[in-house]
Amino acid sequence: MAQHQFQTEVSRLLHLIIHSLYSNREIFLRELVSNASDALDKLKYLTVADEGYKSIIFEPRIDLSFNRDAKTLTVEDNGIGMNEADLIESLGTIARSGTRLFLEKLQDDVKRDSNLIGQFGVGFYSAFMAADKIEVISRKAGEGETWKWVSDGKENFEIEAAGPGEALKDSQGSRVILHLTDEGLEYANRWSIEDIIKRYSNHVAFPIYLTYDEKEYDDKGKEKGSVTKTDRINSGTALWRRAKSELKEEDYHEFYKQLGHDTDEPLHYIHTKAEGTLEYSTLFYIPKKAPFDMYNVDYKPGVKLYVKRVFITDDDKELIPTWLRFVRGIIDSEDLPLNVSREILQQNKILINIKNASVKKLLAEFKTLADTAASGSDAAKEKWETFISQYNRPLKEGLYQDFANRELIQELIRFKSSTQEGRTGFSEYAARMKSDQKYIYYITGGDEKTLRASPLLEAYTAKGIEVLIMDDEIDDIVIPSLGRYQKQSGDTSQEWELKAINRSGADEELGDKPDKTAEKEIQPVIEKIKKALGDRVKEVKLSRRLQDSPSCIVADANDPSIQMAQLLKAMGQTEVPDTKPILEVNGEHPLVAGLKHTEDEERIADVAGVLLDQALLVEGLKLKDPADFVKRLNRLLAP
Repeated sequence: MAQHQFQTEVSRLLHLIIHSLYSNREIFLRELVSNASDALDKLKYLTVADEGYKSIIFEPRIDLSFNRDAKTLTVEDNGIGMNEADLIESLGTIARSGTRLFLEKLQDDVKRDSNLIGQFGVGFYSAFMAADKIEVISRKAGEGETWKWVSDGKENFEIEAAGPGEALKDSQGSRVILHLTDEGLEYANRWSIEDIIKRYSNHVAFPIYLTYDEKEYDDKGKEKGSVTKTDRINSGTALWRRAKSELKEEDYHEFYKQLGHDTDEPLHYIHTKAEGTLEYSTLFYIPKKAPFDMYNVDYKPGVKLYVKRVFITDDDKELIPTWLRFVRGIIDSEDLPLNVSREILQQNKILINIKNASVKKLLAEFKTLADTAASGSDAAKEKWETFISQYNRPLKEGLYQDFANRELIQELIRFKSSTQEGRTGFSEYAARMKSDQKYIYYITGGDEKTLRASPLLEAYTAKGIEVLIMDDEIDDIVIPSLGRYQKQSGDTSQEWELKAINRSGADEELGDKPDKTAEKEIQPVIEKIKKALGDRVKEVKLSRRLQDSPSCIVADANDPSIQMAQLLKAMGQTEVPDTKPILEVNGEHPLVAGLKHTEDEERIADVAGVLLDQALLVEGLKLKDPADFVKRLNRLLAP
């Protein structure tokens, strides 16, 4: 028997499972049944699409059995099966770069997040919550040798050729034998198994059978022995193919839990059956919580593709746009060929049409959620708030990536506001605008607290002009690409330009330009500051935005902001221009006005440096030379 060591991440995962996870322990059976279903899906596809597998007599099923005396629980399928290499790859390693993030999240709140095991696709290991030893006997379809994998869930696993007495029921498939712990023994009974299958796996598309012994009694009620029975314990129908009128909400919820490896109910679901030029069914779910790997490059796609109820793929990121990667569900087409390849899928007109129609359907549902919340019950408002708190950011990505649906998406995204509680949208902002206001104003940059404290807001607040607070780093890229907001109302439409108040030229609605005489008097001070700062700034200007603060920085209308430049560099872009800010100063502030009557170049340099550095700090930016700032400030404070 060859001994192998688990990959480091698997060892860490197993340690957590065995020593920490004890809530929702029953999900291990859901995960094993789900794996068996996947194996059947893969073989079903091959038997109809690959000549090499068409000779296999395929009668798919999943069999469960238990033996309380031997303390075992067995799950067997006649699916694709595994050979020695597959067993090492599938049960000894986790080949995803997001593993570390998953483990950290799991460790943060192990009791609550035990269901994440299934969401991450490593559900097999959850069996160690109920077993202290697991055996897997498997034979790959089309191959002659049967293999046996054994582990106690610690550091190692062993693989050897299976013995004569370990044959599978069919010529291919896998048998998973759990040697249950004392705590796990509670699942070795008919009622527990049936209950778990009904709750989590009732709509698995293959029949699930339970074999058990039932005691028999004579006419006087005396036990006379037992008989072995095998009952089917799931409905096994393709739920998405059934008419909506036949289904109850709990049917949809049950199916989601099995599909999404989730113990929570979904936030929302959308079931569509299209007939006509194209025939297809879709069933999409929105989870209550965003998938934890949503921002990983190697995120796990959540939509499965079927053709005429034959599973095709569940790892194709082309089935739905990346900005909708939080959606879970099924696409089942009547028109695609069964042997469609992944390369063909990406360019297939049928799938592209289904994808486009699905996106519009999802967006229409999201809009309904928003509209219902605006005029509906507290429950509807809570549902919408949950949705937007989880998925506002990927929707913004759609605003940037999906030009065809931009008008629909812009009605969904939400922002914080300088005048309103909670989140608000463009449409609501437009309805509150002052009658003579030309633009929709916003500010981007750091965190919400920093933005609300920005001196750039002072004049807008004084004038009663609302400013949208955009504290998501993606806003600095997305909103400038949008440029304008257009509101359609019946046959008429209105359009407003979006203006960032941290850019030059956004202050024209703040009133008249500074008094000519005052401007002339302060101009020498502007020149002194500009000379002192040199190439640290692009320009120094007298501000009409500032009320109390001495200075602020803005970006030139054609330049990326400093925050955006930093973000682009962090994203790995090398050709990012070295942007310089425009410094605006408040001519009435004592720190600025005090320079009118001094020619002391050192003091001018100190004041100019402090004006720029404090403006940078207020915007949440790092100083290149903090020590220099402190020295200048100390000199100015000295008596």
